[in-house]
Amino acid sequence: MASPSTSTSSTTITRKRFKTQSEEALKPSFSDLPSSLLEVIMSRLVLKDNIIASASCKSWCEAAISVRVVEKHPWLLSFSKRSSLFELHDPVQSKSYTLNPPELAESTVRYSSHSWLLMHASTTKDLFFFNPFTRELISLPKSTLPFQAIAFSSPPTSDNCVVVALNFMLRHHYVTISTCHPGATEWITEAFPAALLYYMKSKLVYLNDRFYCFTFGGDSLYSFHPSSRTWVCHEDVYHYHQLQGGWERREAFLAEKKGELFLVFTCGKEKPVVFKQGYLRWEKMSSTEPDGFTIFFSSYHSQMRTNLPWMRNNLCSLRFGNKRMRCLSYSFDKSRYNPHKGSLSWLELVPRPKCLWIDPPDNVLDYLG
Repeated sequence: MASPSTSTSSTTITRKRFKTQSEEALKPSFSDLPSSLLEVIMSRLVLKDNIIASASCKSWCEAAISVRVVEKHPWLLSFSKRSSLFELHDPVQSKSYTLNPPELAESTVRYSSHSWLLMHASTTKDLFFFNPFTRELISLPKSTLPFQAIAFSSPPTSDNCVVVALNFMLRHHYVTISTCHPGATEWITEAFPAALLYYMKSKLVYLNDRFYCFTFGGDSLYSFHPSSRTWVCHEDVYHYHQLQGGWERREAFLAEKKGELFLVFTCGKEKPVVFKQGYLRWEKMSSTEPDGFTIFFSSYHSQMRTNLPWMRNNLCSLRFGNKRMRCLSYSFDKSRYNPHKGSLSWLELVPRPKCLWIDPPDNVLDYLG
């Protein structure tokens, strides 16, 4: 049997140890912060401060290094119905800004990419490029043909920029494809047979010198090569009828990343489905396969990014709520939409017109009011 002094000493040591552990719990270290939170903090530091912070401890070093070379996320751009102001919103830092562009004569956006908007004047029917940050305008030749889809390959200031416009003649089972480039005086137009082309659902996507689009009805992937002027219907297609829900509730989006093509299906409130174009056919991606990518889709253009802090394995769309533009996202990790509300209707999941994702320039704050 232990002596009283020994028992008292043991109890005192236990109490001291318990007190020390309690005190440590009440004074957590900054090194104990979750890695996802550390990455967000580090991503907001300039390079010099990032390097200084990385010397603090191992966890800070790992977080700082992981975000030093990350892709820039796109911003939300919306067009006000009541004024000529553009609203810009940074979804990561949750900050909004306004741009006051020159009068564009009731023009509508038809496509967006590389910080540029491809716009269509409602009165004159002119097509032109517009940069909402630099306010630069670049005109395109006049065209008498209507078009259902249009896209461009690269910024209009580059030497290899080409614009492609499609016009589907469903009754005659062919499509007219018009091409031009900034500085040209006219469009070059040709007709191609398209017997299986019924309903084009995705916007055009430029990848490896070709423009791609996906259609319902024929469930087909088409592509056009502007240099050789060849129009191809690909056989490696996926039949979307595996998705549940009504015909009118399905949306399809194409996006490209590192030479690969991705096809996204959304259908009401159901879980979005993502396919990656394999060697022979579309391959359905499981919830564990996104590997950190984020797809930003809108009615004008869809983009992909990789390893954005706090936005990994997400699909991000746009919607309006309480008269404000908001970002609606689907998390593959949590298998739900965010913000999560049982009252969400399928119409709220369809990308809203007059709002899009745009790539801000490096000095974006210099242009904002």
